[in-house]
Amino acid sequence: MAKAPTSPSNSTPTPVKPEEVVAPPQLRDELPYRLRQQAILGEFGRFAMQSRDLDKILLHAAELCAEGLEAPYAKVLEYIPQGNRLEVRAGVGWAPGAIDDVALGADLESPAGYAYHTGQSVISNHLHEEARFRTPLLLADHGVKRAINVLIERGNNPAQNYGVLEVDSPDPGQFDRPDADFLAVFAGLVGIAIERQQADAKLAQALEYQALLTREMSHRVKNSLMSVVSLLRVQSRGAQSEEVEHALDDASSRVETIAQVHDHLWRGEAISFIELSDFVSELCKKMNETTPAHTISCEADALVLSADHAVPLGLLINELVTNASKYAYPDGSGIIEVSARKRDGHLEIEVADQGVGLPEGFNIDQPRKSLGFRLISGFVRQLGGRLLVAKNEPSGARFTVEMPILDQAN
Repeated sequence: MAKAPTSPSNSTPTPVKPEEVVAPPQLRDELPYRLRQQAILGEFGRFAMQSRDLDKILLHAAELCAEGLEAPYAKVLEYIPQGNRLEVRAGVGWAPGAIDDVALGADLESPAGYAYHTGQSVISNHLHEEARFRTPLLLADHGVKRAINVLIERGNNPAQNYGVLEVDSPDPGQFDRPDADFLAVFAGLVGIAIERQQADAKLAQALEYQALLTREMSHRVKNSLMSVVSLLRVQSRGAQSEEVEHALDDASSRVETIAQVHDHLWRGEAISFIELSDFVSELCKKMNETTPAHTISCEADALVLSADHAVPLGLLINELVTNASKYAYPDGSGIIEVSARKRDGHLEIEVADQGVGLPEGFNIDQPRKSLGFRLISGFVRQLGGRLLVAKNEPSGARFTVEMPILDQAN
């Protein structure tokens, strides 16, 4: 960090420390003026903590600093090491286009540069008579007579300091030490807001990278599962008995459903949740392709659910549809209706057919040898729901699963 000269020089004026500037008595009413400054600090603190838009934060900082010092001009300058310059990031009061792409020198002969490199507040109440610093062209063009500059710190490392907060006025008057203290506290709040915003940006970048890795993992899992599906289908075609062939076909269907869930997840906008309507529609479309003898219709509400429950939910629907396709229409084809709706605070999954209906004395709670029914009961328990079975009208069976809304919070 550059240091201020400590002795006079024939070539460079000696910068005067802010403590050496003595402000004459002010004509304003001091107490309301200082109370207003305190209120402005509180207002900006609340705004900066609530906003995540850095451009809005910097602009509002310039507006409130100008108001707090009763001056028409203010600006926020960011230090750019390349070229040792300070670029305007936000400003208020300047003529249209006056601060667009403006950069000021950040050397010690510049008031803002001196404030940045030394960390000392700079108060200059007579710019036109100033011997310590040169007057930037931007200030001269706007008739600025007095200026005050303070450092915007960021973190504990001086090399990471953000820049300078500056307030300017063309009116006669005096900026004093309490004004510099007010602006320094304000600059501290700005520095905290900048540091938090940059930390948020790093966190968002890390989360985006994590989501990318998760998508890649889901994509690879899907490809691996499809390889398993292909192997099961090859084994099914070479099976020595019809029972083994059907068992392998059922296994390939279940593995393919899991693969489809992973395909849906890695293609989705957010890896942590699924949109129920899209999810169920894709599932039904795939089942229509694998069961051409039947027509599977689908209706689902637009509802966001946790991705953690996508696999058991997809397998549950697959098993219910597979069960209907096997037993509802023994002599031909038919319609299988799938619906997923939010009702009375819970999720209701329903699979209905118009087939031969349930056998007499059917009781879903009785132990069954069928792997399909055992899987259905297991998925219902995993999802925290209950299964209801009833006759459909005018014919067929209706399987209804009621479960809690498994949203992202769960």
